[in-house]
Amino acid sequence: STSHLQLAAFALGTIGWILCTISMGLVEWRVWHVDNTTIISSGIAWVGIWKVCFISYLHVSSGYKEQFCHKFSGYDSFIPHEIYVAQGLLLIAMVMGLLGLTATVFALRNIYMGISRKTLITHFFLLGGFFYIFAGLCVLVPVSWNFYSVAQNQSIAFPPSYYMPSSPTAQEVGAAIPIGIIAVILLLLSGTFSLSYRFPITTNTDMK
Repeated sequence: STSHLQLAAFALGTIGWILCTISMGLVEWRVWHVDNTTIISSGIAWVGIWKVCFISYLHVSSGYKEQFCHKFSGYDSFIPHEIYVAQGLLLIAMVMGLLGLTATVFALRNIYMGISRKTLITHFFLLGGFFYIFAGLCVLVPVSWNFYSVAQNQSIAFPPSYYMPSSPTAQEVGAAIPIGIIAVILLLLSGTFSLSYRFPITTNTDMK
């Protein structure tokens, strides 16, 4: 009965970790609107942290469309710093979130199995809380930085082989950033709940 918040921390941390993974995999970090629709037929391109994609009707039969994607390489010098940072920090966040879930599961297992090892349980909840918060901060940095880049309508000097303009006429936030923000909130809440655990103090009373 003393670990309800920590059980909630595990549930929220699990959802936050899943949303972090989804956000990292989505290509819709930035939505670019372009004027030239010769190749980018829909006039919209999606810039993610691993690749850039757009829909084109070029070389496709009438009435059909195809999505073309160009994956980023570690040797691409044109990629802005916020995308490189997002790649690294989101991978770290995934690992930290998984470690936080593992530590929380171990502590909850001891509690629900009636193992009264105060130091061990407390330390694992503290460890889990630290991992959750660290993971949340690792997601917060790239999400905030990329959101700022969208708000400033910053350009990216794509090479000619990408068939992308260096700057859009306008750009907006894609679905990955709101999902990342929700992941940050859930992970930070999980960390706070885990760190708040206090081992119960029991007293012995004589029954007459």
